[in-house]
Amino acid sequence: MRTYSFAEYQDAADVIKNRINITPEIGLVLGSGLGQLADEVEGVEPGSDPVVIAYKDIPGWPASTVFGHKGRLVIGKLGGRNVIVQQGRAHFYEGYSMQEVTFAVRVMKLLGVKTLVVTNAAGGLNVFFHPGDVMLITDHIGFAGMAGNNPLCGPNMEEFGTRFPDMSQAYDREYIKLAKAAAVKTDVALQSGVYVWLSGPSFETPAEVRMLRAVGADAVGMSTVPEVIVARHCGMRVLGFSGITNKNTDNGEIETTHQEVMEAANIIGPKIIAILKEILPKL
Repeated sequence: MRTYSFAEYQDAADVIKNRINITPEIGLVLGSGLGQLADEVEGVEPGSDPVVIAYKDIPGWPASTVFGHKGRLVIGKLGGRNVIVQQGRAHFYEGYSMQEVTFAVRVMKLLGVKTLVVTNAAGGLNVFFHPGDVMLITDHIGFAGMAGNNPLCGPNMEEFGTRFPDMSQAYDREYIKLAKAAAVKTDVALQSGVYVWLSGPSFETPAEVRMLRAVGADAVGMSTVPEVIVARHCGMRVLGFSGITNKNTDNGEIETTHQEVMEAANIIGPKIIAILKEILPKL
């Protein structure tokens, strides 16, 4: 299992620092099909381009292998704030360790990031959700973590946080209020609910859909929760959005495909962009 020393996190942060002349305040993690949000980032100087760094040029950074994940960092200004945008993430189902999946979050912490905004493409479990909806994440259920794949397993790195971090407010309540107000102002219909993380890569069976609904989940996906756990361990405040890209059924009558997910994400992206542009100056 791939693990990292504190020095390896620092080496990656130093490579990025040598390419930029700002301190990022806010980190954004973009899910499948939502990479278009990075196109909204501007350079530090008016009219300039943002700094773009490929993951392959950063020591220790895992490559994104899934279609729809470009595999690069975009660093600059968005909504008047200094941001670092992760355009594509690593997933547990790609064969990466939990430390590799969450590598980016700890590097962002060393760069000065205090707030993490996570986005993902998710299947709708709530019967009132439809493809194209945006769900504000109010809490999560980390089934894969509960089964032994918590990203904080192993020796604790005191440089980042305590051995037993509290998760009672994983998603910042003040940010949730701001996001709801921003959705009203931008006229974006915003759902809210609980996101459940499964390891993937197979989609859920009808029986699994029934079980997940029964335990209180509103949307299901294969990412995000490990990053949120590590962000909270690092003392970051977190805001999360799920783009509902498909409707999960409990009777097996509708087949789910990755292409369907990508197509729906193109509709969701502009909605999340509108909310973020409104909320970023207030975070």
